[in-house]
Amino acid sequence: MNQRDDAEFTPWPESEAARYRRAGIWRGIALAEAVHATAVRTPYAPAVSYRGRTLTHIELYRRAAELATGFSNLGLASGDRVVLQLANDDLFVPALLGLLRLGVVPVLALPSHRHAEITAYCRMTSARAYIAQLGESRAHVGETAQRVVDACPELQHIVMCPAAPDDAGPPYVSLSSLVGGPVDFPAVESGATGLLLLSGGSTGTPKLIPRTHDDYLYSIHASIEVCDFTHETVYLAVLPMGHNFTLSSPGILGTLVAGGHVVVSPSPAPSVAWPLIEEHEVTVTALVPSLLAMWLRTSEADTRERLRSLRTLQVGGARLDPDTARQVFDTLGCQLQQVYGMAEGLVCYTRTDDSIETICQTQGRPMSPHDELLVVDDLGSPVPPGHVGELLTRGPYTIRGYYRAAAHNAEAFSDQGYYRTGDLVRLTDSGHVVVVGRSKDQINRGGEKIAAPEIERHLCEHTSVEAAALVAMPDDVLGERACAYVVSTDPRLSLPALRGFLRERGLADHKLPDDLRLLKALPLTGVGKVDKRALQQLNVTGERP
Repeated sequence: MNQRDDAEFTPWPESEAARYRRAGIWRGIALAEAVHATAVRTPYAPAVSYRGRTLTHIELYRRAAELATGFSNLGLASGDRVVLQLANDDLFVPALLGLLRLGVVPVLALPSHRHAEITAYCRMTSARAYIAQLGESRAHVGETAQRVVDACPELQHIVMCPAAPDDAGPPYVSLSSLVGGPVDFPAVESGATGLLLLSGGSTGTPKLIPRTHDDYLYSIHASIEVCDFTHETVYLAVLPMGHNFTLSSPGILGTLVAGGHVVVSPSPAPSVAWPLIEEHEVTVTALVPSLLAMWLRTSEADTRERLRSLRTLQVGGARLDPDTARQVFDTLGCQLQQVYGMAEGLVCYTRTDDSIETICQTQGRPMSPHDELLVVDDLGSPVPPGHVGELLTRGPYTIRGYYRAAAHNAEAFSDQGYYRTGDLVRLTDSGHVVVVGRSKDQINRGGEKIAAPEIERHLCEHTSVEAAALVAMPDDVLGERACAYVVSTDPRLSLPALRGFLRERGLADHKLPDDLRLLKALPLTGVGKVDKRALQQLNVTGERP
């Protein structure tokens, strides 16, 4: 199928594409080709380690080539789509590279996705295969795969990792069996869709994000330069490996392209991740704020010594509280790097030469001089410098449209090709981005709009509050009312007491929560963000003022 079909892929205007090619921004190199070039330069350096097993760069290349041959023998070819859902282990990278080597387009699902999401991805992309991992929950994954097969008769293959059950017949096949004679790998067009990512921030079925080899590789190279990744980098992958943050900021692919070493952690828990940091002398890893909070709570007197090799801790995926950010330096003893971006494109980083306050108070500045940012009001007009508005962006690695979503694209992109991020931000004089909240993460209470992140930050300052989320609930009179979901050390914490605390902090009455609901933990999405849709669906009794 033609990958440049406008129904699937919205290209950059040809004048801009030509400018990017002339300037060497787009290098005309496919993703797998870039990783292969590293294998040629440093064939015997470690590339990927997992549970005591290490593949060198040349071994990784050969394993990916074997899988590419196996995929080809299944009948997969350039332009086909394959849903790839693998957990954090040593199967993910070879499988991904094997698909890319053929020009097959991976649809990167997350381990937490279930049959409803997987079925939707298969249908949206007309996927020819689904690669699933049995792991420890064999029955659950097997049930998911069977329900996907029943719902998607066009699927030709279910590739089980590492092996399908002995009694499984077609369409099931084992990843371990995918070997065969050599095939002629096709030349992959760098301007074609390389992979399909999932849009963030949605707990329903996300939109799919088509990233070309050209734009994604530029994003990787720009990230490598800003983050100073080299052949000496040892990157610990603790977040889901199919997530854009883990994959390319600079992440797994950035580490491999730079000639470094990826260490795979099956869990982000300190009891699992910290010994791997010690063993492999990890230099950089990435977390979301909720996991960082867990690491900080777990720290002990010897934590800094145990993590002495860790030079940089990246934190992204959600806004990081400044007070929590400051704890990284003293408690963990490493450099904090805030990362703000989106799978649709734009990536911002704080830099090592930024002041401590800039690192703690902002979410970084764009990594590329070719990034274009606009901050606009509700009418789409630019706001004055330093004022809050919605962030719009475009550039050589920010998409121009979602996959097969023409109607949504008309709303998500401006006539000038800017992507409407939905994030409320302000820009500092130095060009750093300060994320205030989401334009959609607002509560319209009787015409008064409440920015949920602002109230959440205040709630978390209460000595009895460990975590908090403010969500909109329907109200017959107000339209919406604000409900605070709180994880508290005090089971007797009351709504009047919490409202009094917020009043003392100077908040207007209309911003105070109308309901309080205490939970043992906030539900999270597969990438560690608070799942506000799940909170809205909880049927628990709240206390009213």
